[in-house]
Amino acid sequence: MDSTVHPLADLVALGSRALAAAGHGDMVWGHLALRDDEGRGVWLKEPGWGLEEIRPERVQLVSWEGDVLVGTGAPHKEYPIHTEIMRARPEVRATVHTHAATVNAFSALDVPLRPISHDAVLFAEHGLPRFTATADLVRSPGLGRALADDLGAAHACLMPQHGLVAVGPDVAHAVMTAILLERACAVQLTAQAAGGIREFTGHEASVEKASTVWAAQQIEAGWRYWARRAAAVPGV
Repeated sequence: MDSTVHPLADLVALGSRALAAAGHGDMVWGHLALRDDEGRGVWLKEPGWGLEEIRPERVQLVSWEGDVLVGTGAPHKEYPIHTEIMRARPEVRATVHTHAATVNAFSALDVPLRPISHDAVLFAEHGLPRFTATADLVRSPGLGRALADDLGAAHACLMPQHGLVAVGPDVAHAVMTAILLERACAVQLTAQAAGGIREFTGHEASVEKASTVWAAQQIEAGWRYWARRAAAVPGV
């Protein structure tokens, strides 16, 4: 196995720490993956480490079949989340799975995500689907394909009692999508706890608004912010 640090390992490490800085850490669980440029599989964090602890040497190249091609040890049990979504969505280059607590709380309500914040309009065009096959770990290609099917063309999918999956054409979009989903869920939970939602942006207006507030340069600006936050945390 080749132990040379790959540039994509750097991106996985930075994206992982950015997610941790944004509050997506759950001890040693949750992961971010990037599609390998040579088609060999996905670059994925090594098991046993928290998102905030990931450095390039703690990132593996995992084949489409779950073999570790670069790095040491076994891959994450839920590697099929990433491999099967990327098989189904050729345009997706980055995938995120975290156990964000507010997303789990929101998904337990079984209500639609309302555009009551800038964050939520990102999900207006394609909706926010729910994964229905299991609340257990996604440990098989079959469950990974079921997740990809439920995700469809959307930017993210709720995984009730489990967390979320978010995708994008690059690490900036995938990480920001996960962060924005968690923030949108938190705002809606607060509004509902205060007595219910009476106002939110309509569908067409939300889609139009998203093209402005979450244009590519805005996503990139948000990503750079979280990357700076991640870089400010002392190394582990």
